[in-house]
Amino acid sequence: MEVNQVKLIYFSPTGTTQKVLESIAKGIAEDVVHINLTLPQNVQQLSFSSDELILIGAPVYGGRLPVDAINRFRQLKASKTLAILVVVYGNREFEDALLELKNLAIELGFKPIAGAAFIGEHSFASDDIPIANGRPDSLDVQKAMAFGAQIKDKIRALQSPDVQMDLEIPGRFPYEGGARAMTVAPVTNEDACTVCGTCADLCPTAAISINGSVATQIELCIRCCACIKNCPEDARYWEDDTIKNITRWLHENCSSRKEPQIFG
Repeated sequence: MEVNQVKLIYFSPTGTTQKVLESIAKGIAEDVVHINLTLPQNVQQLSFSSDELILIGAPVYGGRLPVDAINRFRQLKASKTLAILVVVYGNREFEDALLELKNLAIELGFKPIAGAAFIGEHSFASDDIPIANGRPDSLDVQKAMAFGAQIKDKIRALQSPDVQMDLEIPGRFPYEGGARAMTVAPVTNEDACTVCGTCADLCPTAAISINGSVATQIELCIRCCACIKNCPEDARYWEDDTIKNITRWLHENCSSRKEPQIFG
């Protein structure tokens, strides 16, 4: 069968999930439509038909999908729409996240035909304490493009979207893990901050506001670190000791390179 449109749908605070989806799409089609659900103002109800192919991607937080990603994906409604499911994790484990995405996609009316778990630079990583820094790298991009080409061939071999498909994804149900319940957020070095507003513009939960200085609603922070990684003055940083300890543990125990895993 042929698809008339390829669309990328993603929640990607630090851009790694977006990069992986874009790389996969290069192996499928030249023209794709981006639906970026990272920022709250972009959330909308959308419907998809059986002649489209949708790539759905999200990062992994504590082995699960981010709650905000789930809530935004729930605004989607599909009708036998073929889907490729992708999660991106920081070189620890993706655990139940991809299975969770598969079950959610089916609930929303999608027909998953393939899935993948790619590696991205961990949100807590820094130059001083690297955790999969620079990932996805050129090798990841090559594997993503090859995965996309395989999907393209698989779709061409399908007779129709009504064909029964049973995509097997590793994971446990009921799901385990999830992001830790913590009320912490990055802080601002006011001596370095120029109050440019970049952090507020990129915050996926609108937790940051600018009014002469940077203010953060700590209870809204999901610890994605978009504000830290994108601050042009390096003025946002972690002061919390628990986050620092987690970061050191990840660096010490999750430094061996892991490779993308493909399913279906």
